[in-house]
Amino acid sequence: MHAIGDSANSEILDIYEQVEKENGPKDRRFRIEHAQHLHPKNIPRFKALGVIPSMQPYHCIDDGRWAEKRLGAERSKTTYAFRSLLDAGANLSFGSDWFVAPLDPIQGIYAAVTRQTLDGGHPNGWVPEQKISVAEAVKCYTLNDAYAEFAEKEKGSLEVGKWADFVMLSDDIFTIDPVQIREIKVAMTVVGGKVVFEK
Repeated sequence: MHAIGDSANSEILDIYEQVEKENGPKDRRFRIEHAQHLHPKNIPRFKALGVIPSMQPYHCIDDGRWAEKRLGAERSKTTYAFRSLLDAGANLSFGSDWFVAPLDPIQGIYAAVTRQTLDGGHPNGWVPEQKISVAEAVKCYTLNDAYAEFAEKEKGSLEVGKWADFVMLSDDIFTIDPVQIREIKVAMTVVGGKVVFEK
């Protein structure tokens, strides 16, 4: 289900909780797409209920230009709550929301790590306490996404027996200044162990 506002997210978590009460525990991996604005009391419920917050980091640096004027400073603290969700043990999953936002996951990693808004108005990041590390952002785009679709045994990490799908980047995103991540390009794409793109 899709939910953006804090009330909508709370209502969906209530629905998922009711499903479990009525039908018993099971590895359902229910998701909430967007999960953008969360009431603080609901953040730990994602882990407790096994619900996956499936978020699109690029929206953070886009919406961050104006969202606080509508939400207020206090409610903004748990808007795009990447850090809070990970700290609470949620299986945070990332995507693009293409074609509403750019398909490029590099831009999403940049957004999750810097939270620098597109207008340059937040050089230290909008709600900087919600920033996450590059390694955490990459995991949200890979292994956590595979888990969200019951495919963590086949893909999501480079391990023997898994699909050999990966990209080689023009620079090391783990060592460069995070603000430079948005300039990174894909140098090679490998799908099923075969090179399908090379620059």
